[in-house]
Amino acid sequence: MINYDLTKIRAMAFDVDGVLSAETVPMDAEGEPMRTLNIKDGYALQFAVKCGLHIAIITGGRSEAIRKRYEALGVKDIYMGASVKTNEFADWLSRRSLKPEEVLYMGDDIPDYDVLRLAGLSCCPADAAPEIKAVCRYISHRNGGCGCGRDVIEQVLRAQGKWMSHADAFGW
Repeated sequence: MINYDLTKIRAMAFDVDGVLSAETVPMDAEGEPMRTLNIKDGYALQFAVKCGLHIAIITGGRSEAIRKRYEALGVKDIYMGASVKTNEFADWLSRRSLKPEEVLYMGDDIPDYDVLRLAGLSCCPADAAPEIKAVCRYISHRNGGCGCGRDVIEQVLRAQGKWMSHADAFGW
């Protein structure tokens, strides 16, 4: 369980490679990375959007497949090619009028380190780099690409009384 007042969380941001997709990325014949997807992460992300949480993707990746995937889930804030992720994080906070303590960020490796230190709730997958685990408030029991996104989203929505409570409103 996450040791944080999850009722304060209004927004969540995620890295892609190593968090929402497995850390091993196959390449196609043209050298384009092909990421794996976890269906339960995807369900949780689109449900969080429908429940009114602000969701952002902040990734160093540049593949249009990433943009298409997360736009299809309703994610509006997608930052690609992020080499200094604190810049994109600060922009997102400003555009959405968010305070750091209202934000969960999930990352797995060194490019996420500074953002994790800025977010109110820092989270990582079980297979994150040791330096990342050292600064995270919560380490998921799931590996990257294997449901760690669903883990944190479900915990937040349950704490807020939103998990499963909107099924009728969404026609499910």
